[in-house]
Amino acid sequence: MKIYSTLSGQKEEFLAPGSEVKIYVCGVTPYDNCHLGHAMSYVFFDTFRRYLIFRGYRVKYVQNLTDIDDKIIERANKLGIPPKELAEKFIQSFFADMASLNIRPADHYPRATEEIAKIIEVTQGLVDKGYAYPAAGSVYFRVQKAEGYGKLAHRTLDSMLSGARVEPGEEKENPMDFVLWKAAKPGEPAWESPWGLGRPGWHIECTAMALKYLGETIDIHGGGQDLIFPHHENEIAQSECFTGQKPFARFWMHNGLLRFGEEKMSKSLGNLVAIREAVAKYGSDALRLFILSSNYRGPLTYSEDAIEAAKKGAERLRAAYHGTAAAAPDAPAAPIDTGVFRRSFTEAMDDDFNTAQAIAVLFDLARELNRAREAGQSAPAGHALLGELGGIMGLTFEGPKEAAFSDAGPFIEMLIKLRQELRQAKQYQLADSVRRQLEEAGILLEDGPQGTAWKRKS
Repeated sequence: MKIYSTLSGQKEEFLAPGSEVKIYVCGVTPYDNCHLGHAMSYVFFDTFRRYLIFRGYRVKYVQNLTDIDDKIIERANKLGIPPKELAEKFIQSFFADMASLNIRPADHYPRATEEIAKIIEVTQGLVDKGYAYPAAGSVYFRVQKAEGYGKLAHRTLDSMLSGARVEPGEEKENPMDFVLWKAAKPGEPAWESPWGLGRPGWHIECTAMALKYLGETIDIHGGGQDLIFPHHENEIAQSECFTGQKPFARFWMHNGLLRFGEEKMSKSLGNLVAIREAVAKYGSDALRLFILSSNYRGPLTYSEDAIEAAKKGAERLRAAYHGTAAAAPDAPAAPIDTGVFRRSFTEAMDDDFNTAQAIAVLFDLARELNRAREAGQSAPAGHALLGELGGIMGLTFEGPKEAAFSDAGPFIEMLIKLRQELRQAKQYQLADSVRRQLEEAGILLEDGPQGTAWKRKS
């Protein structure tokens, strides 16, 4: 099995099956609803995780939530609500969106605000080793002391220094130095630290969380290509300087970006398609086929025609799956060599997760199942294989309405637990917001003496 690493710029042999694989994927900053650009990244990494499990690996998957950030503070101030309340609202929305896409929950969703102690520990360690320095209540990382800085982005420090400047109010020694701890500003959330009141910088939270939940060396670190520099470059520098261990991550995997015409789909450009709207219209299978029919490292262009085509493809796979299941029990068996399809699928996925080729195998198998049905033959092994391989792609073989929350139990239970914690903390408005979010998505909660149960709307 080979995986392309951004760091080396080539495909490399992966671990032997049976090993534990530690994966860290950068999560969302919850200040708005998620869009299809988020879906692209998280569908890919969910599929990679499913395939590694299929191949016999033990997978530990961590995804952070940046629940304190300039964007969160700015929007919360505009709405006149606490930043924590805004972040909680959109964390709930994020969980609901991931469930609707049939994405399996991560093993851990650490939040920046709940990992302050570890963030301070790592920051202090970098200061003690001379890799960071306090300045006016903030702490900055000395980029020039990090050996090999720029290796992930394949850029030199000299080229990056060209045109770099220090922003007003910053007390940097060097324009390229980046902040680990931000001094508190009036009216913003802040925590006690050895350098005074403040809050974490963006990059340090991922290092702290990866070290805490996965250890000093992880196997796969993932995210969108827009995170290569500076976020992931800075993660490497601060992590390897803090631990003294190299590499911080054995494989760096970056998905391409979703484009809307000639531009990246993003909140700042205002060209978004919300996940919940797309799932309601097309279904999770269609969206996953649309995303997975492309190479994960390349760009993907959004268009109504492309998603409509994916929706028709999902309908063909669904018809083949359910049509074969309905074959008469005494029908003659179809001569389908399932081993050929299994090998072709595995070969495709072993080659840097070639999901496009793997999906082509699913359609070839579906064609054989349709021929068997038309000939009045049964194909139980072929039907089972389509279900198994389709499951690795995260397909439900259900239509848009039926597929909503088809495999979402863990996410829904997570939201129910969050609602209970909010009620215990007397955050009743937020707790009611969880219920409303679920109701809007078609899930009803029923409180009783034995706890809270859920069901789908009829």
